[in-house]
Amino acid sequence: MPHPTIVDSHCHLDFPDFDGERDGIVARAAEAGVTRMVTICTKLRLEPQVRAIAEAHGGIFYAAGTHPMSAAEEPLASVDELVALSKHPKFVGIGETGLDYHYTAESAEVQQASLRIHIEAARQTGLPLIIHARDADDDMARILTEEHATGAYACVMHCFSSSAALAKAALDLGFYLSMSGIAAFPRSKELRDIFAAAPLDRILVETDSPYLAPPPHRGKRNEPAFTAHTARVGAEVFGVEYPEFAARTTENFDRLFAKAAAWEKAA
Repeated sequence: MPHPTIVDSHCHLDFPDFDGERDGIVARAAEAGVTRMVTICTKLRLEPQVRAIAEAHGGIFYAAGTHPMSAAEEPLASVDELVALSKHPKFVGIGETGLDYHYTAESAEVQQASLRIHIEAARQTGLPLIIHARDADDDMARILTEEHATGAYACVMHCFSSSAALAKAALDLGFYLSMSGIAAFPRSKELRDIFAAAPLDRILVETDSPYLAPPPHRGKRNEPAFTAHTARVGAEVFGVEYPEFAARTTENFDRLFAKAAAWEKAA
């Protein structure tokens, strides 16, 4: 009996960890029911190679932006540049962008400037913003809320592992929370409780591969097939059967990443 289909909403298939293995990785994902994935470009100069991966596989889409940890080293993106990239039929999101004060707090100012540029691009394109947030909850909630008051945009808090307060701020703005392998770690009960308090219609699942492999693969290289392990934990968190959780999170993905859903129907 085939596995229920599910989406890996955030992975990094261009990373060298996957060199020479991408076809096998896509095949293993399909066997696990992961028929679609969004591969994320974190430095805009690398966009052509990320785009090529999406173009080579029917079920792979992509997004691009400047990761906050690279914001001080990479040229500042422009709204026009991001809008131009978005014209590609398989370009489905803006980012990842955001704030990371864990490793790169010294570049907070340029990270915030970069974040606001990406938000404006999300507004202009209608594509969802993909947010990375680490140890920056107050500034993140403030900027997302300020900018939303200026003009609405859609957003997912990728690999959400922040506070209940930031979760509430994001949900209050109509945003989505994405569950990664972190939520499946045994010591992550507090995080699972935050997810459990959220509406199921605002939840996505992801791997963030090659990082953060969920049990039983923790400590090893993550890959999109392992989305299913995190999703099984998600089903337990929300008290539903796995096929329902897979179906609901897929519906959520299609609602937020409407361009990917439309491409699927047109293909």
